[in-house]
Amino acid sequence: MKRIAIVDRYDIVRVGLRSVLAAGPDWSIVAEAADGRQAVRQLVTEKPDLLITGYSVPLLNGAEMTRQIRQRGLQTKVLVFTQLESELAMKEALRAGALGFVLKRESNDILVQAVRSLCEGRPYFSTVVQQLLLRSFCATGEAQVLSPREKSVVQLVAEGHSNKQIAQILSVSPKTIETHRLQAQRKLELRSTASLVRYAIRNSLLPA
Repeated sequence: MKRIAIVDRYDIVRVGLRSVLAAGPDWSIVAEAADGRQAVRQLVTEKPDLLITGYSVPLLNGAEMTRQIRQRGLQTKVLVFTQLESELAMKEALRAGALGFVLKRESNDILVQAVRSLCEGRPYFSTVVQQLLLRSFCATGEAQVLSPREKSVVQLVAEGHSNKQIAQILSVSPKTIETHRLQAQRKLELRSTASLVRYAIRNSLLPA
């Protein structure tokens, strides 16, 4: 029996995922969360075989969750299931260690194929995702300026969290968060929290 965790900020999406996963008689949902921080706590406790997560979820996005899974030595495989059609997000999730990527606009059959593939230890990227990843251009937008950790900090700042709260969420010191925040503002030539929020909105760093 393969043990699965699902993460999405919307109840209706999680309900839909449970319904689709009911097609797998050898699958069992053992954890469910609405944000990344809650998800990581449950993953540490439950140690599921597979995590199905959105990319732009509150507190910790799909890539940051994947990094924390790897840092904790968990063997949970990660399937990103998202409406965000961004080559940058896909590449970041892959670098973090995700093994699959499926778009929410694709069919239930595609999702089931992806789950089966990852449960068998094989990566899965839908045809649509492969086409997006194979686009023959190099994006040079603002979002690529920041490191993955800096983007996580900017997302959490834009969600309204203080440096102390962000430090607790990311398990680092407030001084480290302040350094990341100042580096991000310097790279982006931004001076205020409001400007960071606008940047996060423009670059899809906030949950959608």
